[in-house]
Amino acid sequence: MEAFSLRRQLLICLAMVVLGLSLLHFVQEAPLPDALLAGLPWPQQALAGTVLGLAMGSVSLFSALRKPSAETVRRTADSYGRLDLTGLNPLWIALAAGIGEELLFRAALQPLIGIWPSSLLFLLLHAQAYDFGRFDRTALLQAGSVLGMSLVFGLVYRYAGLLAAIFAHTLIDILGLIAVRRLAAMSN
Repeated sequence: MEAFSLRRQLLICLAMVVLGLSLLHFVQEAPLPDALLAGLPWPQQALAGTVLGLAMGSVSLFSALRKPSAETVRRTADSYGRLDLTGLNPLWIALAAGIGEELLFRAALQPLIGIWPSSLLFLLLHAQAYDFGRFDRTALLQAGSVLGMSLVFGLVYRYAGLLAAIFAHTLIDILGLIAVRRLAAMSN
């Protein structure tokens, strides 16, 4: 499979930010500051997102490193191994995805179409990365995990706010990408 450069990843996420902001402004006709500042006060959102992201990301990190030969771990690592994970790239990729995807799927789409449809679109966006086309037990587990994570992000957005969802998503991705980088180093 083709490798994804950091530049390509960041451009995709920037496109999600632009699309999300456009949907917020033109379709929902919501004042941007109101839509982006809704929810708990920002310090509480940051804390909630950090705690959730570290908890969920740590479980994922430790389970991946504990059983690196498991089929789901191996296939996920292979999928995300196409990214350039050198240096601080996991941080930049995770930040871009956390901001771009949460702005688009939670802040812009979820109020328009609901938590389930926006989560299913989130799943579809990740279908190529996880190679769900195989339609086997591993693919179903991965799809269920991505859908479940999207639903969690949707609930976090609804009850805490956008910043909490961004923090949680970003931290989960950082820990996941660090796990993939570590697994790649172990296999070499």
